[in-house]
Order: sequence, then structure tokens, then C-alpha cells
Amino acid sequence: MTSIQDHLLQRIDGSIKAIESVRTHLPELIRVGTSIFERMDAGGILYTAGNGGSAAHALHLAEELVGKYRSERPPLPAVCLNADPTSLTCIANDFGYDAVFSRPCQALLRRGDILLVCSTSGRSGNLIEALQVARDNEILTIGLLGNEGGPCRDLCDHPIVIAGEDSAFIQDAHQVLIHLLCEMAEQR
Repeated sequence: MTSIQDHLLQRIDGSIKAIESVRTHLPELIRVGTSIFERMDAGGILYTAGNGGSAAHALHLAEELVGKYRSERPPLPAVCLNADPTSLTCIANDFGYDAVFSRPCQALLRRGDILLVCSTSGRSGNLIEALQVARDNEILTIGLLGNEGGPCRDLCDHPIVIAGEDSAFIQDAHQVLIHLLCEMAEQR
């Protein structure tokens, strides 16, 4: 049996490996950021969504863009779809959990907007349905995904997939991607 220190060192190494893999995604991340900010400049709104820890990432990105990351700048239009518990529970109760994001997408998304989903598996039914609504309405779709991207991958115009099956490591890399998008917002 390994000691707790050995176990924790293995976890740190796994996080480092996942974060190191972000380097290979930089060209795509730059394309994603450029697309997001060009659409925002033209009046588009970024909508984000996720479940569990990925919901926290979706919320984190939206709040950093509306507020600030590190530097003073004008606020950017971003809305997190999982930030309203009354809407989520109403829709889940009346239409089922798979509709908690697709229904707001039907109500809110307009041509020129962006939907960015965060998922360590890419298999969440509610994200798949939201991406399908976005795709049907010609909305730019972006996925910060894990594992092999799951069904979400094919529904994203720009999937960024962190390889691996450990959700914690994937989320560590997603956090870095989110902060890099924030860096891009503030370097514009």
C-alpha cells in the first residue's frame, strides 16, 4: 500500500500531465477566443453551461467576462445557463432534466451568439440537447470536453478535448483553458 503522500504526488503528477496537454490545444483555443470576441464585438452573447464541477467552470468563465479577470476593462456579455436554480428546477420538474439547458437556449440564443459547454465526459443529455438547439439555430458551439469528447464533440464547431478519464484532471485543464480565454479577453 502506498502512503498518502505517494498517492497525493500521483494526483499532482496527473494534474500536471493534463495541464501540460493544454499546450497542444493553443491554436484551437486562439481560434475559439477570436471567434467569441469577434461575435461579442458584433453584439453576440456568450452562454455557458455545465453540470457539477463543470457547472462551476461555466459560471466562473461567465463571471470573469462580465466582471474582470485581472485588469479593468469594459464588461463582456456572458450568461451562465446553470446559474439560475429556479429556472433549472422548474424546467427539470416540468420537462425533465435533459431540457434544463435546451429550453433556455430556445428562449434566449439568437444568431451571432455563442454556446460554450463544459463536460468531462461529453455525454450529458442536457448538454447534448442544448448543443442540438444551438446547432439547429446556427449558433456557434464550443465544447471544453474530456475523455474522447462523447456525443458533444460532434455537435461543437470548436471542441477542445482533454484526453483521459479522470474528471479531476480534465477539470484542472479546463480551468487553465478558462483562464487563458480570460487572458485573451484582457489582451484585446
